[in-house]
Amino acid sequence: MRGIIRQALVAVLGAATAVGMAVGPAQAKAAASWANCPDGAVCLYPEGQDPAQSPSQVFWSYGAHNLSGQYNYHYILNNQYGGAHAKLCSGYNGTGTCYLDMAPQEGWWADFTGVNSVVLYLP
Repeated sequence: MRGIIRQALVAVLGAATAVGMAVGPAQAKAAASWANCPDGAVCLYPEGQDPAQSPSQVFWSYGAHNLSGQYNYHYILNNQYGGAHAKLCSGYNGTGTCYLDMAPQEGWWADFTGVNSVVLYLP
């Protein structure tokens, strides 16, 4: 009886190891930074930084991200993947007029005077 249980346990552990090895590398996504903006993020750069080199704000999650004290021209880069977009809105919490709808791997040099939120979403 112990032999059968031991063989079953070895078979289960072996299958789990094989599945883990097969799934692990397939799920891993190589990091691809763009102007020091991490893969999967939307990055806002300091006023007047041209070219974009070091983000002052990095947004990771879907939804509205409120801004404060951002005026004049900034770079904003959408380094998300999987079709995720980002847009700028005049009101807090993604309200008001929204514009500059950025597809993945798109960036803009934009006037942030009057921009009060950045919205990340999946259309």
